[in-house]
Amino acid sequence: MSILRFCVLGDSLAAGVGSTRAEDTLGQRLTRQLRAAGHAVDLHGYGVPGARSDDLERQVGVALRDGVDLALIVIGANDLARLVPPAVAAGQLHDAVARLVRAGARVIVVPAPDLGIVSRIPGAYRGLVSAASGQYAQAQAEATIRAGGAVAAPGPQLSARFAADPALFSADRFHPSSAGYGVIADALAPHVLAVAADLAA
Repeated sequence: MSILRFCVLGDSLAAGVGSTRAEDTLGQRLTRQLRAAGHAVDLHGYGVPGARSDDLERQVGVALRDGVDLALIVIGANDLARLVPPAVAAGQLHDAVARLVRAGARVIVVPAPDLGIVSRIPGAYRGLVSAASGQYAQAQAEATIRAGGAVAAPGPQLSARFAADPALFSADRFHPSSAGYGVIADALAPHVLAVAADLAA
């Protein structure tokens, strides 16, 4: 059985900030689901808290040096928070995805989350922030597809679940808790498992 080299790149969500145990992070949770489906997996995490799309160039370089078959990229929240124009961030994401694809990797991108559900955002601005988040996610999705990647957008149901359950946030009220990462991983698992099955076919 060949080993699936699974890499997680991106920002604090990719790094697992807010989880109380390493095994609760997205990479670890998805790796367990891949192994349960019969895949032999070698996991590498390259996510860096605070990373923006322009940081993907370095992360991709390291991942390619180490070897990658399947890459999960979680990015966009910091671009959005720091007012990086959507077209600029999407272009940087496109280049990162295209570079991985050219090297033979399969790529799944998780676009920017809806930051309008974060409690620290004043109520009067939440609609505006949600709309901006949606514009970012759309630009990212289009760029990803043009570059040959796939998009795993958790959708409004996941955002609504986080908005309704404070326990899904960590103590900083911004990053997911261990339970929150579990919810996100379950939403992403069908996408990751489908690509892994295709690679193994």
